[in-house]
Amino acid sequence: MIIPVTGFVMGSSEDDDNHHSHKLYITSWNGNPVHVHAFSGETSIDDGHSHQYSSWTAPAPTGVPHVHGYQTVTSLNHGHTHLIQGTTGQAIALPGGGHYHLFEGYTTINGTHPHSHAYRGRTGNEVSSM
Repeated sequence: MIIPVTGFVMGSSEDDDNHHSHKLYITSWNGNPVHVHAFSGETSIDDGHSHQYSSWTAPAPTGVPHVHGYQTVTSLNHGHTHLIQGTTGQAIALPGGGHYHLFEGYTTINGTHPHSHAYRGRTGNEVSSM
């Protein structure tokens, strides 16, 4: 199965030590434009503290049933961070147009006293892929 994807790649060379990186920006998937969602929140309180997080989902096609991948690192609290990653639920229509997704899970285990945090939330409305 071949799925046509369009987009562009941008490269950058930010260091003098010959490191070079690229970012891939997908603009359509199988003929449908793609979009992303902002997501943010605060984790549960575990080991006497919580963490904040904020990022963007991975792109997904617009106008078809879909989910989004997401990944981010929490704020630095009590000398450590946690990784948050997963897949959203299906799109939920908004009355005025657009949609959002629910997400939930547990962070990675980290900290002087190893622990994880629960998190859950709702993405913002869809926006064109950045």
